[in-house]
Amino acid sequence: MAVFTKLEKKDIHEFIDSYEIGKLEDFTGIIEGIENTNYKLICDGKPYILTIFEKRVRNEDLPFFMDLKIYLNQNKFKCPNPIHNNQNKIINSIKNKKAVIVSFIEGKQITDPTNKECFEVGKMIGNLHKITKNYYRKKENTLNIYELKKIFNKCQNTNNRIFFELFDKLSSEIKFLEEAWPKKLPSGINHADLFKDNIFFKDGIISGVIDFYFSCYHFFIYDLSIAINEWSFQDNGKFFNKTYFKSIIEGYSLSRKLETEEIEAFNVVLRIATVRILVTRLYDYLFHTSDAFVVKKDPLQYFNILKWHQSNKVF
Repeated sequence: MAVFTKLEKKDIHEFIDSYEIGKLEDFTGIIEGIENTNYKLICDGKPYILTIFEKRVRNEDLPFFMDLKIYLNQNKFKCPNPIHNNQNKIINSIKNKKAVIVSFIEGKQITDPTNKECFEVGKMIGNLHKITKNYYRKKENTLNIYELKKIFNKCQNTNNRIFFELFDKLSSEIKFLEEAWPKKLPSGINHADLFKDNIFFKDGIISGVIDFYFSCYHFFIYDLSIAINEWSFQDNGKFFNKTYFKSIIEGYSLSRKLETEEIEAFNVVLRIATVRILVTRLYDYLFHTSDAFVVKKDPLQYFNILKWHQSNKVF
């Protein structure tokens, strides 16, 4: 979450006028995250989230994301529920950008997880994959290796000397991944962005999962890999907590067991997931919009994680 599009009170008043959510009492921009603009709204004492889509989210993909969240809510998976307006539309426009209002998820993000919380994360991912097993829609991963190469080339062209070593190592890693990319693995719907700020806890239990705007049809272990990189590494990506890793796998295994081919490919997919975050974080760091309210994230954290995966096999 972040604030790239700045709204005045009158802008929000005009936008919510077509919704039956009550009178606007307060609104606050949410600066965490780096992708879309988000505001917390309070209408007649009830909280909502207004999301304005920026940057990498394609307008043609929005129906997939909205339908997926509706499907998940119908199947008792805790995530924001899209709100229809008076014309029965979910996807609308504000400031010439697509926007939606969704329900608010109570709880807070975890900064320093415990074994139990990592177990809960793994269990949630397994439940997500189980629920969506028969979901009728599919969407490709728009941040595939070819798109990542294009983004990385833009970063390289800046000739930023701070990241000279990173550019060199990452270029070699992308070439490796092009050759090593698994041809076929068990696949299904991925959240594909299971960072700590996208998973809320309340009383030690996950109260909800937000930000489905990278969701896609991909290897099941791609979803796990993104979560493992986020939840199992400490000290800015320099230390791998094997106990946290095991807790995630144990929680996940309650819903489905990893197959032999997944275990054999895990290191490569962990590296794929690392490069995806490293490249996009590098781009956002180098091409940061100075007038936006957003917290920049350190690309070197994921460079450290990549170097660990290059030297280690988790199984």
